[in-house]
Amino acid sequence: MRAGVALGTNLGDRLSNFRKARQEIEALDDVAGPVLASAIYETEPVGCKPGAPKFLNAVIEFKYAGSPQELLSRLGAIECSLGRPAQHEKNSSRPIDLDLLYFGDAEIQVPGLRLPHPRMMERQFVLRPLVDIRPDLILPKQTKTIRALVARLPEEPAVVRFEAEW
Repeated sequence: MRAGVALGTNLGDRLSNFRKARQEIEALDDVAGPVLASAIYETEPVGCKPGAPKFLNAVIEFKYAGSPQELLSRLGAIECSLGRPAQHEKNSSRPIDLDLLYFGDAEIQVPGLRLPHPRMMERQFVLRPLVDIRPDLILPKQTKTIRALVARLPEEPAVVRFEAEW
């Protein structure tokens, strides 16, 4: 099944955090290519404490042979290995944030896992990178493509291309 994962970071060497997270994801036993990766975008923090550093955001997509619950658990382990505590304050600054956005056409609503990700449709910092790799994707319960969904969002806060290749 094709899985989409959003990456975010606003602490430490942000670009290095992304590269390490991507390497760890691609090294998982059940991950297969092709791995699609968006450009990296820089964004203002949303919902964070005043003065929080800017975020880098990107999306990757890959084939995953296990279950979505298993992938979510592995993503959490990668976050911990890169310095994010398992228990953390909501919307706090972080060295890495990995969100499972979708898992094929799965619709899941269980404690700890909702797919597709419930807030991704309102987030320019998620949809803009996703347009890079899957502009014509239509997610479950949607009738519009990712390209059409991002076009309807306000342009603020700005999502600025930071790095094309990583």
